[in-house]
Amino acid sequence: MNLKHYAVAGLFALSATVPAVASAAGDAEAGKAKAAVCAACHGQNGIAQIPMYPNLAGQHEQYLASSLKAYKNGQRKGGQAAIMQGQAAALSDEDIANLAAYFASLPADGE
Repeated sequence: MNLKHYAVAGLFALSATVPAVASAAGDAEAGKAKAAVCAACHGQNGIAQIPMYPNLAGQHEQYLASSLKAYKNGQRKGGQAAIMQGQAAALSDEDIANLAAYFASLPADGE
């Protein structure tokens, strides 16, 4: 292999580790402490009891974080967006990362 092949292989190896680092940003225990208010709609274990509310347990951490940020920034509309915008408005970026880590750590089946 020549130097070009090593460089390409190195870039692939580096890109494979970036998502793992990015998804490890939140603190699930800190998120658990913040999640009490979420339980009213999304359930104690992240499984909603009311069908119109989504389950949060087992969702991808990055999806949860980007969704909360979109609500906070007023970028998500429709449905229950007005409620979620109010809830997300008070969250810091750290809170959002922690909540996302917490709900992502829960089993999707609620058990």
